[in-house]
Amino acid sequence: MSATTSARELDNLPPRRTAGPGPRPSPRIKPVRPARPAEERDTRPAGGARLDLTRLSTMGKALGCAALLLVVLLLPDAEAVTRADFPPGFVFGVGSSAYQVEGAVAEDGRKPSIWDTFTHGGYSINNATGDVTADQYHKYKEDVKLLHEMGVDAYRMSIAWPRLIPDGRGAVNPKGLEYYNNLIDELLSYGIQPHVTIYHFDLPQALQDEYNGLLSPRFIEDFTAYADVCFKNFGDRVKYWSTVNEPNIEPIGGYDQGINPPRRCSYPFGLACEEGNSTTEPYIVAHHLLLAHASAVSLYREKYQAEQGGRIGLTLLGWWYEPATETPDDIAAAARMNDFHIGWFMHPMVYGDYPPVMRKNVGSRLPSFTDEERKRVMGSFDFVGFNHYIVVYVKADLSRLDQKLRDYMFDAAVAYDMPVLKSNNQFPFGLTNDFMTSTPWALNKMLKHLQVKYKNPAVMIHENGAASQPDPSGANTYDDEFRSQFLQDYIEATLHSIRNGSNVQGYFVWSFLDVFEYLFGYRLGFGVYGVDFNSTERTRYQRHSAKWYSSFLRGGELRPVALPDGAYSQ
Repeated sequence: MSATTSARELDNLPPRRTAGPGPRPSPRIKPVRPARPAEERDTRPAGGARLDLTRLSTMGKALGCAALLLVVLLLPDAEAVTRADFPPGFVFGVGSSAYQVEGAVAEDGRKPSIWDTFTHGGYSINNATGDVTADQYHKYKEDVKLLHEMGVDAYRMSIAWPRLIPDGRGAVNPKGLEYYNNLIDELLSYGIQPHVTIYHFDLPQALQDEYNGLLSPRFIEDFTAYADVCFKNFGDRVKYWSTVNEPNIEPIGGYDQGINPPRRCSYPFGLACEEGNSTTEPYIVAHHLLLAHASAVSLYREKYQAEQGGRIGLTLLGWWYEPATETPDDIAAAARMNDFHIGWFMHPMVYGDYPPVMRKNVGSRLPSFTDEERKRVMGSFDFVGFNHYIVVYVKADLSRLDQKLRDYMFDAAVAYDMPVLKSNNQFPFGLTNDFMTSTPWALNKMLKHLQVKYKNPAVMIHENGAASQPDPSGANTYDDEFRSQFLQDYIEATLHSIRNGSNVQGYFVWSFLDVFEYLFGYRLGFGVYGVDFNSTERTRYQRHSAKWYSSFLRGGELRPVALPDGAYSQ
């Protein structure tokens, strides 16, 4: 889940447009059935009836067609989907990230990241931190065994920069090197691909203290050197690299609204920052992240790719923006926001510059590329990852362009069209079960947008999942049928997009385990495996969704699994 879902955004959540993860009837619950052979699926109409019209007389053909129509009318709404329906080589996995899952923040030479500083400053809900979280640092062997039992192809993970190079540059920490080598080797021993993110929000605090981190162009050089260490030490086994996670949202939370580290912002866009400039800094930070990404990709291609045979890209947050109404202004507003959100990085990587609407609205505050930078940025991906969760409805607010001071949202000239929710004392910022509304059609629209506007890049769905809240009593929560349904909806949508020409090559559930969810702390969980955070052992337990996902991965039909009574007993 994005670290930078802001208070502004969380106080303005989407209305319930379709069924979501709240209380709902059990939809089309069926036991899992084995997949039919491909040749059988290919020669039967949906429902399995064999009809040979070639030997029928003219009248017989008419009767046969009438019979076929009757069969079709009596069929279920769709033929069940199985894993075999996806293209060969399609990757299914689950994910996590270092700061969110590892714990052991002060062990074996690791030094603080900006998220350690932020959480220890009391800025996350209930003063939660990632100090221990799911403790994967000590439990990785148990976790890899669970991944194997689930049947996933791949595990999306990240490397903690302050664990591998504690000061951000210079000496490599041998204990950090040992840990990631052990984790990667353990995954491979079970036939699980490591898909590795190099930077997932956890900038070493040392670099923030030295030169303001992402605000300085010095970050580009230090990031490239850090990536070099990763490629050199792990690239013989890691075949999928993402340079940066969600660079299209980190600048907003950390440098516009100031709700995330390093808490930089300016009035009136952020209210609790000691320093910063919301009108300029987000664009500078995004520019440096893009150039750092391109620099690392260039290094990998020049020095490692031919020998190691891996692929490299980056991962963007992929919210989809829809018009609040069908008025031309609102339709244009949604298109504009998709350019500001997705196009901020996709447009320069495909066409060599920021979207024209950003150039027009942001003006001189939007950095420019040199000719050399433009050449390096264009085509700097073998695939693009997208973390997709929700659709956001927007309406035009062109008056924002008349303001003397403008931040990112004012430059986009849009406003969210969502009701303000009152706090229910369960979720932070008034969050309710409607937060994770299932809208798989929005994923289809986003993928079609990429297909049409950005030349149909290879795409990995790097995060998709549904949130739940912990039981108020602290008891473990096993029954998450809503999550199984949510995942089914989006896996079906992914296949639909593939059949319509989208170049999607993988799908990863967020998340493998319940983890530290940034601003939400432990008040939200996305895990198909739960973690007992009241236990010093951080005991893992299997949820309905893990069993459902496993049954699908092992060849069963894509339908939520009705588990027998007592299936969760320990």
